[in-house]
Amino acid sequence: MSDEILVKVENVRKHFPIKQGILFKREVARVHAVDGVDLEVRRGETLGIVGESGCGKSTLARCITGLHSITDGRILFEGKDIGRAPDKAFRRDVQMIFQDPYGSLNPRRRVGSIIADPFDIHGTATGAERKKRVQELMELVGLNPEHYNRFPAEFSGGQRQRIGVARALALKPKLIVCDEPVSALDVSIQAQVINLLKDLQDELGLTYIFIAHDLSVVRYVSDRVAVMYLGKVGEAAEGEELYARPRHPYTNALLSAASVADPDRAERRERIILTGDVPSPIKPPSGCRFHTRCPKAQEICATAEPPLTVAAGDTAGHLTACHFPVELGERLAEAHAAIQQESTEPTLGVTE
Repeated sequence: MSDEILVKVENVRKHFPIKQGILFKREVARVHAVDGVDLEVRRGETLGIVGESGCGKSTLARCITGLHSITDGRILFEGKDIGRAPDKAFRRDVQMIFQDPYGSLNPRRRVGSIIADPFDIHGTATGAERKKRVQELMELVGLNPEHYNRFPAEFSGGQRQRIGVARALALKPKLIVCDEPVSALDVSIQAQVINLLKDLQDELGLTYIFIAHDLSVVRYVSDRVAVMYLGKVGEAAEGEELYARPRHPYTNALLSAASVADPDRAERRERIILTGDVPSPIKPPSGCRFHTRCPKAQEICATAEPPLTVAAGDTAGHLTACHFPVELGERLAEAHAAIQQESTEPTLGVTE
């Protein structure tokens, strides 16, 4: 991993209009899916993004890959603004691995044709050379090259996700966005796919943005972690730093809810129960987005939005958007230690 910034996200917003009317539709509201996000991704690293469902993780990923146009802000890739009009070179350099290995592959097409789509679209290989490169990709991700002419239905879920990985690698991209790539897989297969992604990163020098709900998985694969809530980043830090010293109350609550395999440790640890529901992204709260559920909220939290900055006593790379960051004595040391001990490596299962 280098210090070179590959992707820079500056105050990016993505709002989806809600329209009403039959003949003449008019906008009556907006969904604030992503609402002022600042992030940096360094070349060769893995940036993990976590948060509850609906917090904007996948929408942000699609904005970075150019699948969604942005409402406001800038996305810089290698210093070039690609937020509104990605060019063909950018399409080669940035690829995506989707969450559902069943829905992301066309069941009516053979695997060889699916993996070869990038070659056809960009005109980089044809004929025998195309077939050879597809079979090399299949072998690279642990699939039998002789299964080139099979349909997706003839593969297991883990094998289908490997097909998605092979397709993403076809054009030798610089950045791969992994949108919950293992959430639809069995636990044992999750470990195989995660370890495959790590091995490919080391071998090919890839950069990942890794989105997931499982905090143990994110800690295992990520160099840095960003925590999102209701369209905004609440905390961002080096992986080990964030898990050992969470500063945002929301991060602290997420870590307290993380699964722990040891039943005795799980019974002893304290859980932070957040009251109330997640506010609607159509009309998000003023001030800090989290203040309606935060146990530390005070009057200023409802009126002034906290900047994403370094809190007193933190290292330069540890950013927190909170007026009243969590102090050392308030952290759930037992829960955090359990996550650190049990997430050094995901559970390994049998090979497919």
